[in-house]
Amino acid sequence: MSASVSEDLFAKATQVIPGGVNSPVRAWAGVGGSPRFVASAKGARLTDEDGNEYIDYIGSWGPMILGHAPEVVLDALSAAAPSGTSFGAPTRSEVVLAEKITELVASIERVRLVNSGTEATMSALRLARAATGHSEIVKFAGCYHGHADGLLVRAGSGATTLGVPDSPGVPEAIAALTKLANYNDVESVRRVVGADTAAIIVEPVAGNMGLVLPEPGFLEALRTIADETGALLIFDEVISGFRASLGGYQTVCGVLPDLTCLGKVIGGGLPVGAYGGRADLMQQISPAGPVYQAGTLSGNPLAVAAGLATLRALEQGDPYADLAAKGSRLADGLRAALGERTGCVAQLGSLLTLFFGRREVRNYDDAGGLDTGRFARFFQAMLDEGIWLPPSQYECWFLSTAHTDADIDATIAAAERAIAATD
Repeated sequence: MSASVSEDLFAKATQVIPGGVNSPVRAWAGVGGSPRFVASAKGARLTDEDGNEYIDYIGSWGPMILGHAPEVVLDALSAAAPSGTSFGAPTRSEVVLAEKITELVASIERVRLVNSGTEATMSALRLARAATGHSEIVKFAGCYHGHADGLLVRAGSGATTLGVPDSPGVPEAIAALTKLANYNDVESVRRVVGADTAAIIVEPVAGNMGLVLPEPGFLEALRTIADETGALLIFDEVISGFRASLGGYQTVCGVLPDLTCLGKVIGGGLPVGAYGGRADLMQQISPAGPVYQAGTLSGNPLAVAAGLATLRALEQGDPYADLAAKGSRLADGLRAALGERTGCVAQLGSLLTLFFGRREVRNYDDAGGLDTGRFARFFQAMLDEGIWLPPSQYECWFLSTAHTDADIDATIAAAERAIAATD
């Protein structure tokens, strides 16, 4: 049998790109086989290089909340591009986006645009250390905050998928400044917080060990501990920001962090990130203050245009109610498809994860007991059914406003067959 176009492309890619991909989870190491290369996408569907069409639940790992290539974003890009694609100078549009973010996210009084979620978390932690005069940070096993050195400690997501929760190349002296706590375990936080703690950083809704929701009182306790110790509380809302609600998950739970990290949705599918918070903290960022952080492409006019168009679209009507209804219907359908098999479905609005091998997942230790082999078989069966899922048991599925009731029905029917095929 001759190789597919995707197989040929992957073989070529491995000769010029490490592992053949530009981000590890794309290599499909957790599900087997070689990755299929995407040629195009529109709405809730994408097409691979061999012409196969799929209903997509990756959505570029979250940014495509309006679906792929929505007209409002394409129109915004078409309007912005003729004026130039990058200036390395201030623009009117980046001010408008900053104003929109501070309007929508309750804890953000000042915001700095960057180019990725990794940049946002790295910069927020530098600011926290400068503001407190302390060096240590507390993070949670299974929470991923980008690939900065001090954050690659039991980091979830692709690191867990590939079985390398820690990375070579991270000096022990840097890793030693990161103290590890367990998600949904307040006492584990109290055990590691100390006099030299600069920040507690957390995904308020964990999305990188699969979707794991905070238990009642957990985030409130983190706020209390931070206040008691003088540490800053940082919410990494790169996934949940503008996914959980227009104001992020902090609006849903009512707990306000000192600093918030954003990404994904605020770029409408283009590379972007941001960090922001209280004015007195953010005014310490250069050139207003002494804490240095810079970026040639920060506030890129095309990314800003796409982000603004996306946020403005999300302000029209009540898309979050529609997304939550779709998410609930899909989650209920997957639970019914599981039947009495050992597994569970976590869902929040347009985010969900189908877990195999556990009746409940509340932290990274639970995630370690998942049946990844069964998930791999399920993934391949769903692919054959025309359903494009995240190629890892440890990732979220993302719905968009472009998914239709027919898409949900087709996905549930496919899941019933795929789950049965894994028995």
